[in-house]
Amino acid sequence: MISQRSSPFLGRMLSLIEMPSISLRFLILDCPTDSTLPFYLEEFTKYNITHIVRCCQPTYSTAQFIERGIEVHDLPFKDGGVPPPNVVAEWLSIVDREERSSHEKEEIPTIAVHCVAGLGRAPALVAIALIELGMQPLDAVEFIRRKRRGAFNKPQIAYLDNYKRTLRTKSSSIKISFSRMFFRFGSKKEVNNSIPLSGCV
Repeated sequence: MISQRSSPFLGRMLSLIEMPSISLRFLILDCPTDSTLPFYLEEFTKYNITHIVRCCQPTYSTAQFIERGIEVHDLPFKDGGVPPPNVVAEWLSIVDREERSSHEKEEIPTIAVHCVAGLGRAPALVAIALIELGMQPLDAVEFIRRKRRGAFNKPQIAYLDNYKRTLRTKSSSIKISFSRMFFRFGSKKEVNNSIPLSGCV
């Protein structure tokens, strides 16, 4: 399931990415600032955020998140680019650790990921996680774009299309037909928010 929530203030768009049978969620958002932290703190509580991953340079103090037990990770890489191997490795370590421990938690944990606009670097990391958890690369791109319109540029799509799993490659925990999943969650009345794969940010 994918849900999206926006505030009346420009730029505060949060996209919740959920997968059936997986006890882990992802929240893609734009970059918070010190002045907008109260809004994000409230939303993070609602979504049970356990980790925040920053793909851009820091723009806010992490003190209030750390006080609430939320871990903050800095994994910056080039705007509009693809994540280098060291960023991917650290990202997958966070995802794998949280996914494995999620079964012991009463409420499904959520990893928040942001860059500046939440349209390139952050969706790319989430797409990598979805691929690692069993989704086909271009299915992951479309799955995210359904509620994060404008996500990904051409180089990022090409990178994801050629991405090879490194976690649990021989025994993935998910065996799902995502074309059937799209059909089940979709509706004839639903507006298609996706855009052609040739779109750029």
